[in-house]
Amino acid sequence: MSKENTVFSVLQKIGRSFMLPIALLPAAGLLLGIGASFSNPQMIASFGLDWLLGDGTFLNFILTIMKETGEIVFANLPIIFAMGVALGMAEKEKATATLSAAIAFLVMHQSISSLLKLNDKLHDGAMREGAVGSVCGIESLQMGVFGGIIVGLGVAYLTNKFYKIKLPNVVSFFGGTRFIPIISSFVYISVGILMYFIWPYIQDGMYSLGGLVNGTGYAGTFIYGVIERALIPFGLHHVFYTPFWQTPLGGSAVIGGKYVAGAQNIFFAELASPNVTRFSVEATKFMTGKFPVMIFGLPGAALAMYSVAKPSKKKIAGGLLLSAALTSMLTGITEPLEFTFLFVAPVLYGIHCILAGISFMLMHMLKVAVGMTFSGGIIDFFLFGILQGNAKTNWVAMLPVGIIYFVVYFFLFKFLITKYNFITPGREEDELETKLYTRKDVDASKKDNVSQLIVDGLGGTRNILDLDCCATRLRVKVEDGNKVKEELLKQSGASGVIQKGNGVQIIYGPRVTVIKSEVDDYIISMENSND
Repeated sequence: MSKENTVFSVLQKIGRSFMLPIALLPAAGLLLGIGASFSNPQMIASFGLDWLLGDGTFLNFILTIMKETGEIVFANLPIIFAMGVALGMAEKEKATATLSAAIAFLVMHQSISSLLKLNDKLHDGAMREGAVGSVCGIESLQMGVFGGIIVGLGVAYLTNKFYKIKLPNVVSFFGGTRFIPIISSFVYISVGILMYFIWPYIQDGMYSLGGLVNGTGYAGTFIYGVIERALIPFGLHHVFYTPFWQTPLGGSAVIGGKYVAGAQNIFFAELASPNVTRFSVEATKFMTGKFPVMIFGLPGAALAMYSVAKPSKKKIAGGLLLSAALTSMLTGITEPLEFTFLFVAPVLYGIHCILAGISFMLMHMLKVAVGMTFSGGIIDFFLFGILQGNAKTNWVAMLPVGIIYFVVYFFLFKFLITKYNFITPGREEDELETKLYTRKDVDASKKDNVSQLIVDGLGGTRNILDLDCCATRLRVKVEDGNKVKEELLKQSGASGVIQKGNGVQIIYGPRVTVIKSEVDDYIISMENSND
């Protein structure tokens, strides 16, 4: 495998490992959003609901618990990322890697804390404001999720390297998987000492880079939006936006007397605070731009594709496109639509990326401040926009932009599809099947037959080195990329296949987790039958 493909494959795997902790955020955001909204004294007073939701009522008790349980997740994201990345990156003994990552994370921060104490750096004014804070109850450098990622990647490497280690007989009890938490602890004592000396300089660099993005104003927001969408086909968008959402790259603020860094962390800290009357636009600019595209723009593109479908295929194309459009609108999961026109007409995807960048810029210019968990659908928009009130979010300003986006996507896509005869769903030759992402192919076969198609399309069980999935894609590392048969993978119901060297991504949509489990079971049954 070439060096380029190796780097690409590793970055894909890192992005995939981010998905487990990121997938936790919607549940935590739901608890925090509902709990903070309906226990906020200002909201209770404005609607005259003190008798129902005020202090001492049963509902206030429940809502306060919801708010605080949601808060605890966001407050401990660094250690959650440490465990999630270790789990995702470890090739074997994932449970051991996860536990070892938690231990290593605590050891690293305690090492930093000890040095801060020894060098009298814990008093006010000794360090840059916000450089030091509480991490899992330890006074340490504020490394955010970067600290967790550093631990997760390192522990996964140690696990992959040493999980089969054999030690001399006198200490053989500590060999194998027992060696992993031990070596991880010693390594991360050293890493903690190293971070004490170099992290302040890294912090300065992140503040400078974040200042550059923020300093370029609306142009910087436009570029951010374009890049975020452009990386979707490569599966690297999580790697790109996570630092902006979770580290000082996305800004910093003091909320309720506590230092908070990262755009998403700032938003949820403001959401939980009863004293915030206006959410930070400088934080939410890294999120709000998704809403006009997901709720309005892509459904407009779906309607355009339906309107130009052949009369004989309108019914089936309409069913597929309506399902994909509703998925985009409600949940913000857009890949079924995006990959449809990505594969038939890449130029449409390029235009889509530019329109997404403009959307981010417009939301910034209009001072719309609606945060999100990880999607940009109606659910997040209702919880973190409408429910919070227009005074806090200016959510009403998004609606005319969204309507314009629907119209622009519809007429622009319809014009380009007809002018250049792009073969979008419903425009195929009569003998060819109309396809988006659909259950049709799966329903036509038994589960084992679909799993067999996938395994055969990947070159057989012996060619599959690693099999995992994110929210919508099966992600596979194969031994020999030349054995991959895209036509078989498409027959399994995939809406698209992306191959880069030995890394393969197969797009199925939200049902991918079920498909992954079925393929795992099929591989195990095949291996058992061969024994």
